[in-house]
Amino acid sequence: MSNFMAKFLIPSGRRTPKISVCMPVYNTRPDHLRKCIESILNQTFSDFELLILNDSPDNKELDAIVKSYKDPRIIYRKNKKNLGISASRNKLLDMARGEYIAVHDHDDRSYPERFARQAAFLDENPHYGAVSSDYTGEFQDGETKDYVYIEHNNVGIKRMFYQCCAFLHPACMLRKSVLDEHGLRYEAAYSPAEDYRLFTRMAEFTLFEILPEFLLVYANHDTNTHKMQWKRGRDLIDEIAFQFRNKFPFCATERNLEELSKKIDTLTGIVPS
Repeated sequence: MSNFMAKFLIPSGRRTPKISVCMPVYNTRPDHLRKCIESILNQTFSDFELLILNDSPDNKELDAIVKSYKDPRIIYRKNKKNLGISASRNKLLDMARGEYIAVHDHDDRSYPERFARQAAFLDENPHYGAVSSDYTGEFQDGETKDYVYIEHNNVGIKRMFYQCCAFLHPACMLRKSVLDEHGLRYEAAYSPAEDYRLFTRMAEFTLFEILPEFLLVYANHDTNTHKMQWKRGRDLIDEIAFQFRNKFPFCATERNLEELSKKIDTLTGIVPS
């Protein structure tokens, strides 16, 4: 048997989970990491594997924190050297065995019903490959604020893709088959907007939904990647939006949102015309 085939075999005794939670960590604050892991382990939906990939391999404190949790659903790996966020996310996707991918950043917390609600939506809606939610922002001073998206359905989300990423990445759950069947992965050239780039590519093959409920606590602090790389991120968002408009130019000025969505989805064969 080739080494290539062997790496995709499921080890004996490991049952295939419904959800793979993919969480890269990088010099994470210990208190953030503990709260994050505990929010995942306390989900009402328990059929998942928690894949944690350490992209700061010299940080021994993170090792100790992760290993202090004895839950057999946790699978912990370390990169031999720092690979960066996109490469680490892709490595996690390749490790994942679940039908669905729950994206999870290392400093956020999921509300207990998140996995149950999102998995149920994808189970009931096979044409949909991505679902996210509204969220609660938590600031450094401990204050919180609820954020509600302007658009929640596929029509509005794809319309917003002409301008920005109106789909919260750390709160999303993805159908893994959509990624695998179309060879979709994160692209380092678009970091820190690699999520927006992935979504606009997925938009050719699947439908999106944002559940109108709060399922994630987003840690809003000064060390957020998007804040630290704001200028580069803004330029990349403009570039990605431009590419998306060019991909579907007939929709760029479409006033009827239902027609816009139908044109994109019919063209790509997502749903019957």
